[in-house]
Amino acid sequence: MNSEQLVAAALGEGFSKAAVIDTDKIVFDEAFRPYCAENLCGKYGVNYSCPPDCGTPAEMEKRVREHKYALVLQSICDVDPADGAAVKAAKAVHNAAALRLMKKLREEGHDGFTIGSSGCALCNPCAITEGKPCNFPDLQYSCMSAFCVYVKKLAEDCEMDYCCEKGRLALFGMYVFD
Repeated sequence: MNSEQLVAAALGEGFSKAAVIDTDKIVFDEAFRPYCAENLCGKYGVNYSCPPDCGTPAEMEKRVREHKYALVLQSICDVDPADGAAVKAAKAVHNAAALRLMKKLREEGHDGFTIGSSGCALCNPCAITEGKPCNFPDLQYSCMSAFCVYVKKLAEDCEMDYCCEKGRLALFGMYVFD
């Protein structure tokens, strides 16, 4: 698939916008990692895909940079960002679409991995809480913050809105591949 076909596949899964970018153009900033430690999502230290268990910021950046491209995925949701339950539901829809897209892209020969708009929610609770290995290591995804992606800059580079008007929320994720 070429870039136009990749974007069309993403739009077909329900994303509002999508763009292909070279991974060497993605800006990473370790200053975002402390937001994970605030544990507002409740997954810090209890999910393989989240800090501290997912890897250091340098390891996460290296994982992305080992691939050439990222398909940046945006969902614009009619959700009040202050409504935690609605935001969580919107992120679940975004991540489910990203996983469906990942499966399609892998079938087309675009091997890679997903970065979600939140930490992995494939198992509840995560197997880490029972000291067991991950049940879905090939599907597991970490969030943009765990990777320390500077999402505002990424949105600008992909000509996507980072902020929305009141009552709307922009969510981001990526599929990283060669």
